[in-house]
Amino acid sequence: MVRKSSTKRRRVRTRVTAAAVAAAALGPMLVACGSGYTPGVINVYAPADGAGEITDRAAICSKESGGAYEARVTILPKDADGQRLQLARRLAGNDRGLDVMAMDVVWTAEFANAGWLVPVPDAEAARVHETNLAGPVETAMWQRPDDAEKRLYALPIWTNTQLMWFRPDVLKKFLGRTAQVPTTWDQMIANATEIHRQDPKGPTQILVQGSQYEGLMVWFNSVLQSAGGHILDPNDPSKQTLNDTPEHRAATLKALQVLKAVSTYPGADPSISNSDEGSARDGMERGEAAFEINWPFVFQSARENGASGNIDFLKAELAPFATKILDKDNPPSAEQLVPINRVLRKKFDFALYPGVSKDLPAKSTLGGLNIAVAATSRQPELAAKVASCLTSKDAQRVYALEGALPPTVSSLYDEEDFKTAYPMGDDIRTQLEAEHVAPRPATPQYQAVSTLVTATLSPVGKWDPESMVDKLADQVQKAIDGEGIIP
Repeated sequence: MVRKSSTKRRRVRTRVTAAAVAAAALGPMLVACGSGYTPGVINVYAPADGAGEITDRAAICSKESGGAYEARVTILPKDADGQRLQLARRLAGNDRGLDVMAMDVVWTAEFANAGWLVPVPDAEAARVHETNLAGPVETAMWQRPDDAEKRLYALPIWTNTQLMWFRPDVLKKFLGRTAQVPTTWDQMIANATEIHRQDPKGPTQILVQGSQYEGLMVWFNSVLQSAGGHILDPNDPSKQTLNDTPEHRAATLKALQVLKAVSTYPGADPSISNSDEGSARDGMERGEAAFEINWPFVFQSARENGASGNIDFLKAELAPFATKILDKDNPPSAEQLVPINRVLRKKFDFALYPGVSKDLPAKSTLGGLNIAVAATSRQPELAAKVASCLTSKDAQRVYALEGALPPTVSSLYDEEDFKTAYPMGDDIRTQLEAEHVAPRPATPQYQAVSTLVTATLSPVGKWDPESMVDKLADQVQKAIDGEGIIP
């Protein structure tokens, strides 16, 4: 899941890399970083979202090591910008107490180029390529100037992809019992517009992430690649491809037209420019929307909040299961979830991410985390063992079944317990295949690219798509050239 970042920005004409950010921010704060380490203790830095799962697994890894190491987890800030900044400070300050770190999937190029990551050993890399889905593995790869070819710099621990969530009961009520689930943005907009025509106060909204943060970058990147375009050349990250050819310009224009249409059709979310994952989930649960684009966490949220009686359109259906669903000490087993999920899906269901055209595959931007060994570690061999244990098949099974965090190990999607507890598993796996993955631009300047793209597109839809193509391309070029915004 994308975590919301601060919208406060300051403008600087400089090359935006993690090293530059860290150097500018070091000062007295590095005093707290320390430079010591304890033999046998491997310090793992993990984001607040997911730290519980990683902490539990770290304890198991320590026990299974037979005393070879003790993995200790330090919790990073909740927001991605805060995580990145703290890690950059420690890495730039050569903090010997930093051994293993959980990284957002977009940091690989930046951190690898800065010399902060220990490459994954060849044997381990071969195992990862063989057992993990291609999309998540690609986010952990990069080619530094001194590398002969792309190589693995981190290990995938879990992944994420957005789905289209919708109200089957609403579609039947307003569009007829034979209503088809939309497969494109245009169809979804047409359906929502028809619902508004019949009932302007009804569930007319399409909920997305339109606020000025990484969620908007994810939305634009997904729609753009579904239209056949890219922000940067996948084979040459120094080249923007938003308007460099007529074909690329047409794809960018179509993507912008989709964003504009979603934000302006009759019945559209009036707060779209302030929307994030949480507000989209809340709006759907309040009954304001027929459609929602969001990560899989919303399914578990709907199940629990519906059982609690906090979702009007679900409380009656889930009331018979409330005691079991809400029992934190003895949660439902995979088998017990089958009838619960069946009932839930009558009012809250999911489908593949919408496409832009029936002639092009729909693509969805990947989320998730990777685990890397820090170049600052004085115990890199032990750190590598911890990283491998935290990302193992057994670990990922627990993350998926107990934490609703989609795995990257492909064979888990075929396990009966996973398929039973994770009814959207097949759709997630489909979207993690190469044909449907929309990678975010792989570049050491990613943070600058993302910041400038989201700043330019905000407030979403309050611009002309035709003129926005060139404006957006100009801003991306500034990011590539080092004339950007430091978050």
